[in-house]
Amino acid sequence: MRTISQAVLPAALAVTLALGLAGLAGCQKKEDTIGAGPAEQAGRKLDEATDKAGHELTEAAKQANQQIQDAAKETSDKINKATGAAGEELNKATEAAGKKLEQAGEKLQTKAQEAREKDAAGKADK
Repeated sequence: MRTISQAVLPAALAVTLALGLAGLAGCQKKEDTIGAGPAEQAGRKLDEATDKAGHELTEAAKQANQQIQDAAKETSDKINKATGAAGEELNKATEAAGKKLEQAGEKLQTKAQEAREKDAAGKADK
């Protein structure tokens, strides 16, 4: 039966070797760029410009997104205030209408009572 260290050791060596080779492959001496042809130099400059433009666009997008969020929050706040004010006015109008209906109902009850009393008096006279 193999121990854990026996199973891990070959994998660790393989990873270490791969990283070492990748590190060596990624190293580039300054002299290598001096001898580069015009197309390679132009390609490198294009890569740099593209990276820079990408970073600038990302930053501009972040700023635009923040401005949009700020504007949306401000608009939402204004809508909430307007809705609240409209709701208060609607409540006041509803209350006033309710009072007028109540007064009209009282008048109807008074008129109905008077009519019943008059009718009862008329029947008593007969």
